[in-house]
Amino acid sequence: MPEVSIHIGGRDFVVACQAGEEQYLKSAAAMLNAEASVLADQAGRMTEARLLLMSGLMLADKTAGMEDRLRDLEARLAEVNAELETARSAPGLEPERIEVPMVPPSVTEALTDLVAQAESLADALETGANT
Repeated sequence: MPEVSIHIGGRDFVVACQAGEEQYLKSAAAMLNAEASVLADQAGRMTEARLLLMSGLMLADKTAGMEDRLRDLEARLAEVNAELETARSAPGLEPERIEVPMVPPSVTEALTDLVAQAESLADALETGANT
């Protein structure tokens, strides 16, 4: 079993851990040391047992707050997932039917006649301009 040297609150400790967990232990020790440093700066010198107890309690308080927040976020996620599932299972909206009026054949014929007259006038103007 590997042993890891950690530094907490100005004191060194040697702690055994499972193989492969050394980095986790060092990370946890760093968090505990951060809390212990705050306590040591605020309260001055205190016994090792009291320093570790208070540091552990501060970390436990932070952990409890994070667990509460996690529960709130998980509840909100469940609500959003339920809303999403409801939206997915809802029947789709029927497309709106829009009637497009047809152009009556008489209008088409009148436009064709106008185009023919316009082309005829254009040809006449070109012929007159060329002479």
